[in-house]
Amino acid sequence: MEIWWDSLDFFMKSVWCVAIFTSLTFVVQTVMTFLGMDSDGGMDIDADASVDGHDGPFQLFTFRNFINFFLGTSWALIVFEGTFPNNALWIIVSVITGALLVTAVMLIFWFMSRMEQSGNIDIANAVNCKGNVYLKIPGNKQGEGKVQISINGAVREYNAITNGEGIETGAPVIVKEVVNENTLIVERF
Repeated sequence: MEIWWDSLDFFMKSVWCVAIFTSLTFVVQTVMTFLGMDSDGGMDIDADASVDGHDGPFQLFTFRNFINFFLGTSWALIVFEGTFPNNALWIIVSVITGALLVTAVMLIFWFMSRMEQSGNIDIANAVNCKGNVYLKIPGNKQGEGKVQISINGAVREYNAITNGEGIETGAPVIVKEVVNENTLIVERF
């Protein structure tokens, strides 16, 4: 190992140090991200530039992107050493590789963020959904009962009234109308 390390010039020793440091930092960041310990503002450095021209979750100048850029650039310098006829081309290709890595990681996080769901259910989607009476519903809008309705695969509990005869507990119902954010008009199904 000493012979290999001693044969490197100062530039390549520096490149190897940057590659090792950024690789370790990248691994720690990745583990923290997938364990949910990465925060929006914890390691990011605020800057005026962003990908789409306005403040948002994908800013260009962040600590993560800094690490990704130098990770790609340093490993490209190591891998492509001696493969190009001049040093300028070697460095340019390595810098482009670093920029491509930043772009790739930002796109991955962008695609992942598009898969997020708020968990909120729009009650307007309840019309024509089926469910069961949880607490007896008095007839002719004389009072409220409760129903459990499946909306977009999630079971929710709402207050319910009916226009016709009362509906007993456990009876299957279908939503006919939304009165407000907590109350539905249902009919026996």
